[in-house]
Amino acid sequence: MNVTLAVKQYVSKMIESSGPGMKVLLMDRETTSIVSVVYTQSEILQREVYLFERIDSQNRDSMKHLKAICFLRPTKENVEHLIQELRRPKYSVYFIYFSNVISKSEIKALAEADEQEVVAEVQEFYGDFIAVNPHLFSLNLQGVARGRSWEPSMLSRCTQGLTSVLLALKKCPMIRYQLSSDMSKRLAESVKQIITKEYELFDFRKTEVPPLLLILDRSDDAITPLLNQWTYQAMVHELLGLNNNRIDLSRVPGINKDLREVVLSAENDEFYANNLYLNFGEIGTNIKNLMEDFQKKRPKGQQKLESITDMKAFVDNYPQFKKMSGTVSKHVTVVGELSRLVAERQLMEVSEAEQELACQNDHSNAQQSVRRLLQNPRLTELDAVRLVMLYALRYERHSSSILPALMDELSRRGVSERHRRMVQCVVEYGGKRVRGSDLITPTDAVAITKQFFKGLKGVENVYTQHQPLLHDTLDQLIKGRLKDSQFPYLGASSLRDRPQDIIVFVIGGAMYEEALTVYNLNRSTPGVRIVLGGSNIHNTKSFLEEVMSTTGHVSDRAQGGGRHGSRR
Repeated sequence: MNVTLAVKQYVSKMIESSGPGMKVLLMDRETTSIVSVVYTQSEILQREVYLFERIDSQNRDSMKHLKAICFLRPTKENVEHLIQELRRPKYSVYFIYFSNVISKSEIKALAEADEQEVVAEVQEFYGDFIAVNPHLFSLNLQGVARGRSWEPSMLSRCTQGLTSVLLALKKCPMIRYQLSSDMSKRLAESVKQIITKEYELFDFRKTEVPPLLLILDRSDDAITPLLNQWTYQAMVHELLGLNNNRIDLSRVPGINKDLREVVLSAENDEFYANNLYLNFGEIGTNIKNLMEDFQKKRPKGQQKLESITDMKAFVDNYPQFKKMSGTVSKHVTVVGELSRLVAERQLMEVSEAEQELACQNDHSNAQQSVRRLLQNPRLTELDAVRLVMLYALRYERHSSSILPALMDELSRRGVSERHRRMVQCVVEYGGKRVRGSDLITPTDAVAITKQFFKGLKGVENVYTQHQPLLHDTLDQLIKGRLKDSQFPYLGASSLRDRPQDIIVFVIGGAMYEEALTVYNLNRSTPGVRIVLGGSNIHNTKSFLEEVMSTTGHVSDRAQGGGRHGSRR
């Protein structure tokens, strides 16, 4: 169950099928993202692919000496572009791969357009999603809901993305969904409909325990997306923004022009792969160790590396070090910027208060912490607002709630009306009335006991006390204790045995903190393999955009995507 490998294998098969000779890779906006996340340009160049073009580009030159490999989403626009292309072909021969199921009528239209008989092959390769990590995928969709209902085009896109993941992983699953979310049920039914309609595609070898698809709704846990993060990948996305593995560092003070945009990919960056899930303190130590190893090979001009600033100076002073290790200069820059932001925004203090709000049930302490921090002029608008949001969700129905006073405090700080309005929107989106889970106060004796002992033992790291709701949900599922009354099966049958292959999909977007949970469960639970996906992978900013569009407070909306597929 490795989504990165699945997409890589599809791309490899496309290139191999076209045989030897110079090639052009013809893609659309979404498939460009899908491919770029799993393959670097230099890796593809080694496979005789010398040109990368967009199917919708109007000014492509005719190059009859090149073979064209087309990897496209099966949209009406792409089919129309292909028809125009085949009527006036620019390349010698075309190998066409769609990232999902394409209709017979569209295949017929393409065949009729191919008067010069340049098409060598048409296939479905189910790569209709962005493979972020081996166990994490995204559809890059922002704003999937209007109120509690699907945006119609988004339901269709999520269905396509999810069915392509199932086809890529060769799984025909039983489906469970979150009962409190009508959107979860709609998506479950929509996926089941495709499995039934395309039953020949889903005719995989039966396993002793059938795979399971679990569909969840982001609104059941609105706390996880509001927390500052301290593991490398999650922290980079929260503070700098990861977009298809790319980080824009152009606004970093004094940035070297070569580092204005950097790529962080575990597939071809060993340091990143090894440090993805480590916390911020460990990463700093690991970079320091890496640089000290290099220094040992250079006896002259020894210097101590005591701080991030020392490390940056070291990198700048040794051009040959830069050449040898572009990777290290990149990570020193990224970690340096994270370090600057943590200090500037006083995130350690902010994060401690966030964790207390998320994990402890001490109203007196919580209100004092939030009030104290709101007096701090160095707090950013976003950090001030998210503390109030966490308070509003945690103590939504508390008899002594001071939410009105905190809202007044935000006004006094000069926080924009849009940000202040978001507090109410978050409660509307993920408050008690909406949730189907015990996100805040556990009601059964086992959960209360567990929380009590957690409190007694004390906390190893105050910044990472929180565990997402997904951890408990998956823990219950793996142990065969997840309640059918909250997460019913679609259809009459249910699993008699504990599940082994689990695909989780979060409508409204997953989080890197949840990906860490899945990574840890995969490592600690032999025989269980879990893959997590979401309509998007959020940080706090993009999550709040999702909340605002869902609650009807935003008219504009970003929309992107990726998909994954192959018909066999």
